[in-house]
Amino acid sequence: MSEVTIEKPVLEPTGALSVETVLSVRHWNEHLFSFRITRPASFRFRSGEFVMIGLQGDNGKPLLRAYSVASPSWDEELEFLSIKVQDGPLTSRLQLIQPGDQIYLGRKPTGTLVTDALLPGKRLFMLSTGTGLAPFLSLSRDPDVYEFYEEVVIVHSVRRVSDLAFHDELTGKLAEDPLVAEQADRQFHYVPTVTREPFRNNVRIDALIENGKLFEGIPGAPKFDPETDRIMMCGSMEMIKQFGAWFEENGFAEGSNAAPGAYVIERAFVG
Repeated sequence: MSEVTIEKPVLEPTGALSVETVLSVRHWNEHLFSFRITRPASFRFRSGEFVMIGLQGDNGKPLLRAYSVASPSWDEELEFLSIKVQDGPLTSRLQLIQPGDQIYLGRKPTGTLVTDALLPGKRLFMLSTGTGLAPFLSLSRDPDVYEFYEEVVIVHSVRRVSDLAFHDELTGKLAEDPLVAEQADRQFHYVPTVTREPFRNNVRIDALIENGKLFEGIPGAPKFDPETDRIMMCGSMEMIKQFGAWFEENGFAEGSNAAPGAYVIERAFVG
């Protein structure tokens, strides 16, 4: 029997969207995948920003969602991290992409999870849950971040061990990265925690802060200090609201591109 070939629509670029090619897809588990696409020569972004990506909808129009870029600003390709939602308008289709497929890419990246939105400091803590890790993957591979901060910390909270996307790369302190490996070996710290399966850390981020484990091995005080520490947060709305209120109460002012502060969140994803 001959194989049935499903004909995929040919996408057309628009004023706001370019059409790119999927280069590779990595399925971490049944709920999580990442993929890399071509990057237009004219596409410029700051590490930590997000952009619209998507596919063609049933009505023939682009079906788009905002995704943080997981690759650093210097990378020749663009990488994204996504959950799989079986009945999601976009992700139900996006999870099926294969190398060679076409995908829409917005031409105008933006966002507040960037170093420009933070005041100078000594330690940068990036607190994430789930796919909120994506912008911090970008920032952790940006050489400028290691010039701005003495210590660079990613905290990643997930439910299951298999949800720890890029765990090996981060545990290895980005040793294979051509631009930051040497600096990351001295300055980078990775604090993963898993809440629903056995793991070396198996509590939520707030408990890691309270018991001091979040700060183990990181030079400086075993607590957050608004004078020296800068915070970025991305992930669940619950986590962002909880910690946003806590940081405000403890002397951290929220920053933006127009007025840098001590902590930032990506409001486009919070609503």
